[in-house]
Amino acid sequence: MTHTAVKATAPGKIILFGEHSVVYGQPAIAVPVSQVRATCTVRENSAGTGILLNAPDIDRREYLSAAGENDPLALVVRRTLDALGVDAPSLEITVTSTIPIACGLGSGAAISAAIIRALGEFFRRPFESQTVSDIAFEVEKIYHGTPSGIDNTVVAFAQPIFFTKGQPIERLTVGAPLTFVIGDTGIKSPTYKVVGDLRARRTENPAAFDPIFAEMGTLARNARAAIERGDAASVGQLMGENHAILRKLGISHPMLDALVGAAMDAGALGAKLSGAGWGGNMIALATPDSAAKIGAALASAGAKRVIKTVVR
Repeated sequence: MTHTAVKATAPGKIILFGEHSVVYGQPAIAVPVSQVRATCTVRENSAGTGILLNAPDIDRREYLSAAGENDPLALVVRRTLDALGVDAPSLEITVTSTIPIACGLGSGAAISAAIIRALGEFFRRPFESQTVSDIAFEVEKIYHGTPSGIDNTVVAFAQPIFFTKGQPIERLTVGAPLTFVIGDTGIKSPTYKVVGDLRARRTENPAAFDPIFAEMGTLARNARAAIERGDAASVGQLMGENHAILRKLGISHPMLDALVGAAMDAGALGAKLSGAGWGGNMIALATPDSAAKIGAALASAGAKRVIKTVVR
């Protein structure tokens, strides 16, 4: 028994602490961003000629049978149908997203999660969040090369998480709401390139990089404690320290630094790049009263898009 048509969505995400160090076993903190979402609609294909993949945002309309083995959209559909144990019926799978691509907001993971959930609902066999995360992780390997698993986890569970690679998921308790303003540089930065560059440098000289990653792990643990007790001032200070380390690692960008500076000048409690770096997004911690001013300052400093989100 199937539905005639179903729709499912998944949020974007931001990393608050621990980008890059999370790949090397250190903890990280990530939260969903519900203001931007991926949406998948699954319906019967009236033409009855197989599975049609429709992604109007990227002008793509192609049958699954024609897609390559490592095509991300095709892979998530195939893996999900395998998990459901169903033969490929005639379907039309349409994916749209308001999440900027290659900007550190979890676009790939959100698209995968939306497809997985929509297919599960279509066949009246909805997936548990962990299964959504596990299937999406396989696709993340195509997007990012050696992903930590943090993107697919926070997107699938749609909750703030304290994440350590290979460890059970720890859901983060937020002591008091935190208001973040996200500034998009408009500079696309594929995660796999930045991660690969840092991995190569670290492989050449682990002794120089591992203590830095450990320091970032300590920041993430301290930030968790501050978030749980509702201490926004401490969270902001730790964000500044984290950004300084990321700059030292060579993964920032002049535009990211400019937006961080603009946010701090406008009264942010803290600001840092978020995600892979070399472009993408930065985040600023605001108060409810200062968020509008910080957003305006980011726009004036050249941010292509500004998003406000509240973490609870």
